[in-house]
Amino acid sequence: MKEAANKILIYLICFHFLALVTGVPEILAEAKERGFPIGEMVSKGEVKFEARDKVWKKVENSHFPVFKGVKIRTEKGVAAIALGNNNQIEMGQNSLISFEQTDQLSFSQGRIDFRTPSSAELSLRVGGLMVTSSRPLQAAKGSVPGVPMSGETIGTLSRSPDGALTVKNHQGSLYILNQERVVLASLSSRESVTLPTVTVKSPPRVMVAQVGEAAGYYDEEMLELLGLTVNDWLHYFAGWAGIGGMLVWAESHSGDNNPDIIPICP
Repeated sequence: MKEAANKILIYLICFHFLALVTGVPEILAEAKERGFPIGEMVSKGEVKFEARDKVWKKVENSHFPVFKGVKIRTEKGVAAIALGNNNQIEMGQNSLISFEQTDQLSFSQGRIDFRTPSSAELSLRVGGLMVTSSRPLQAAKGSVPGVPMSGETIGTLSRSPDGALTVKNHQGSLYILNQERVVLASLSSRESVTLPTVTVKSPPRVMVAQVGEAAGYYDEEMLELLGLTVNDWLHYFAGWAGIGGMLVWAESHSGDNNPDIIPICP
């Protein structure tokens, strides 16, 4: 009996070891795919995350790890997120955000309150705009990048149903930039601004090429002169140029039969 028990114990140890070894590659692959968490979320009520493209799952645990690239949507719930660089985000109901980096996130709808210390940076992308707590680079010659203001920055972003954006700065300094990194607004403490939907949305792409027939470079109706269009004038100029060429040719050949004319070149 003792020998049988020892064999069973050895078999169990071997089975556990094999299971552990075979499970390690899967764990490593999953960790490599998702990466390390960039923060942690505490939620209450109905809060969901995007498990895969357009597939949303409810957050079951009150403490939820936040990974880079994850999208979080609050419905009838609220959430508080602490990031690795000490940035803090609070989401109101019916809000949607996605995380690009530890210091970068995209805000799509609802309302969020954020707090960032002076030692960190935070950039919030909203459509074609960016709200940041760090002073942007200046384009002027000889200027240098600014440094964050002393103390933390506290602000609020909210979007109306039609897509307009309201930025409120409770403390510190906030800057609103467009896609060309041009500063549209600079907010000091206790200042706010509302940007219309047309400004928030990304501008349309500029068409650099067109397939098919295109109109002429000039508008003939705008370039009419004395009742003649551009094409008519071109035809007239071509005719007069042809007549002038014929006269020059005739004049140059008329001297070939004149013996009194001595050529200049031998």
